[in-house]
Amino acid sequence: MTLDGGLWVALATPFRSDGALDLLAFAKLIAHVRAGFTDALVVLGSTGEATAIEALERDTLIKVALENASGTPVVVGCTASATAEACRFAVRAQALGAHGALIATPPYVKPSQAGILAHFAAIAKAAPGLPLIAYNIPSRCGVGMTLATVQELWRMPAVHGLKESSGDLAHIAAIAAITQRDKLLLAGDDVLALPSIALGACGLVSVAGNIVPQAMRQLVHAALEGELHTARAQHEQLVPLLHELFTEPNPVPLKAALALCDIGTDMVRLPLLTAQLTTRDRIAALLHKLGALA
Repeated sequence: MTLDGGLWVALATPFRSDGALDLLAFAKLIAHVRAGFTDALVVLGSTGEATAIEALERDTLIKVALENASGTPVVVGCTASATAEACRFAVRAQALGAHGALIATPPYVKPSQAGILAHFAAIAKAAPGLPLIAYNIPSRCGVGMTLATVQELWRMPAVHGLKESSGDLAHIAAIAAITQRDKLLLAGDDVLALPSIALGACGLVSVAGNIVPQAMRQLVHAALEGELHTARAQHEQLVPLLHELFTEPNPVPLKAALALCDIGTDMVRLPLLTAQLTTRDRIAALLHKLGALA
């Protein structure tokens, strides 16, 4: 299955009130997101609380995502601080039928740029044929990919794309200038989707798409098709929600929004805590305004 640009949604992982996986809510979330004609699903990313998910739970979530995707590509987060563990994640995801792997710079260890390249080369060797989506997010990983590193990544046949979450539009523009047609440059921040696409990105990996997938798809595809007036209007309508979803650590506000939409509970796993009541109330007001709540 081919991975293309457009709207990718980084799925949340719903939990029951006792902290266990809520697989019925997960299937319901996937159906909700797919109803917005999302172009790809991402499971076990940071929005999916991947660092708090056990090994057997990873398998379960991947299987449920694939069973409910109905032809939509499923990309699995395979980020780990240790290269050997990231390789195991990728091999297992490929064995279960994933269509790609999303892999951030190894967090906490702060590798050199050469180490980052060696990390991706090792994963490509461990899981041959699995498309890799590199993920540049310095705020979570402690180190960012330089333009020279991205250029080297583009030379790796296994690296199919890059999710760019540096928040630096100048850096995004520089990457876009060296990105070949057969590679995907994906915005990694909802609020920067429009300017990133204007600079050359071909899509977005979205958090808000869990809640308002159709609206986010309209924003992304209008921007990709050069319909600037429509894209700007959609951006202006959505931007208060896009900001509110990050007033507490992701996915805390998102989980509150999902609970308001009757998709699972607002439960997160420690060290995250559930959203403050003020956050929940602001999100409820914004969702009502957008027509996302009855």
